[in-house]
Amino acid sequence: MGRCPACGEWNTMVEAPVENKKSSSKGSAVATKDSRKPLKLKDIDYSKEGRVSVGIAEFDRLLGGGIVPGSLVLIGGEPGIGKSTLSLQIPLRSKLNTLYVTGEESAKQVKMRAQRLGGNDSDCNILCETLIDNVISQAQELSPELMIVDSVQTMYTDGLESTPGSVSQIKEVAAMLLRFAKESGIPVILIGHITKDGYIAGPKILEHIVDVVLQFEGENKGSYRILRSIKNRFGSTSELAVFEMTGTGLREVTNPSEMLIPMHEEGLSGTAIAVTLDGTRPLLFEVQALVSSAVYGTAQRSATGFDARRLNMLLAVLEKRAGFKLSAKDVFLNMAGGLKVNDPACDLAVICAVLSSNFDFSLPSSTCFAGEVGLSGEIRPVAGTDRRISEAARLGFKKIYVSSFSSFDKKSAEGITVVKVADVPALVKSLFK
Repeated sequence: MGRCPACGEWNTMVEAPVENKKSSSKGSAVATKDSRKPLKLKDIDYSKEGRVSVGIAEFDRLLGGGIVPGSLVLIGGEPGIGKSTLSLQIPLRSKLNTLYVTGEESAKQVKMRAQRLGGNDSDCNILCETLIDNVISQAQELSPELMIVDSVQTMYTDGLESTPGSVSQIKEVAAMLLRFAKESGIPVILIGHITKDGYIAGPKILEHIVDVVLQFEGENKGSYRILRSIKNRFGSTSELAVFEMTGTGLREVTNPSEMLIPMHEEGLSGTAIAVTLDGTRPLLFEVQALVSSAVYGTAQRSATGFDARRLNMLLAVLEKRAGFKLSAKDVFLNMAGGLKVNDPACDLAVICAVLSSNFDFSLPSSTCFAGEVGLSGEIRPVAGTDRRISEAARLGFKKIYVSSFSSFDKKSAEGITVVKVADVPALVKSLFK
């Protein structure tokens, strides 16, 4: 072209070759010399792939007994919830040769946080870098036992023109880290941001690529944090771990019922103790209800930590099957401790708390409940009744209400009275004599 179409000048166009940048990862396929040929399942030896402890017992239990070599673990949560604190506590407690990669803090800031957490471990190597190619090359040279990346949204590769945190960058960075982990056998822990809706920021494929997805829950103003397993290829996805945020970091709460059992005097109406089962761990917590006359024409229904639609269903069961007129009353429900509950075994405690507030009658503090309520008003049995009863007995409760159709081992009921009820009217007659 002789004339420039922009400025109109002649003979000013200069040929400039475009550099063709290719991704160093060449796709997300994981290919090694040993895995290029198909192997018979019976010939694959996995005896050497033992789990590695990270030094935090609750975290190990959540992973299924420790972190698997070559696995990719993603930890998500709101800002300030404790993701970076937990990720730094792992190398300080595990004594593993760790490469801690930070793209959000300087080395001095990490040092200050480590001193606050009470550690100055020389086996923890700090790398302030955001270019993932340099991170992987440093990891290959150092050959650590564990690598932590904080956070995956700050990393980028030169092979793509988009900015860090974009969909394409997150996909490529995750694919490169996955390939590095599988080829080297070094476990990698990723810290991920979340959106305002509470989901992991970035494409959904990020959660598909990684082996384990853990999510922090809890209020920033409170001291307790719940780490929940969303996905786990090597263990259960119905487990949770409870931590308490202190001045020296996150403290493990081995008995979460301590924080959820009532912390008030006896004689208060509208409270009931529910026995829930989250994974294999039984939890006892307080269900709080408030029933009052509706100020406006339409009665309010509000539930915190509980499904509001299920609350409406339980109130309809009380009105239809037990004859309690609650349609003209406001009902407020709260799960103590900021817990989010989806176990149907909490139905019995919810109904008891609502009736207790409606009658202004306090329930005995040594009584707890575990049962699902059906639409016909029947009380249905729930899974893990033995563990629920034994946990209630261990914590000093004297009586527990369960379904009359529940079967349990008599040894688990030592020291506690098990009351079987068939339906809601029978429950009301037993409780509110």
